[in-house]
Amino acid sequence: MYTLAVKREFIAQHFLIGGDWGEENRLHSHHYVLEVRLEGRELDRHGYLVDIVDVEKALEGLVAYFKDRTLNELPEFAGLNPSVEHFARICCRRLLEQIDVAGLEALTVKIWENEIAWAAYRERIKDEGY
Repeated sequence: MYTLAVKREFIAQHFLIGGDWGEENRLHSHHYVLEVRLEGRELDRHGYLVDIVDVEKALEGLVAYFKDRTLNELPEFAGLNPSVEHFARICCRRLLEQIDVAGLEALTVKIWENEIAWAAYRERIKDEGY
């Protein structure tokens, strides 16, 4: 199985809702690190899993959308606690809409919200034969 990964860093804000998480209930910023991993068993005729330029372009657009914004105010988070878990799923599904997934078997988005904590969401694209 081949894996290609690209990452970007950005700052965004949020505040948690629905529970008592102390300071996390107040508006605060995170220096997020978002990594997208693409997996597949076959390379194309050029020896690529995917065109990395296309992945970088999609990731740059995604980061530009969330950068310096308050997640709670975005329609993707309507009715949701803006947890890093929800954030990873939202980013994964948006990237799936923008990347040519022909030949891919899975896409994973991992988001670090600080140096010690991250969440990931993996979407299977086709049967991996397990």
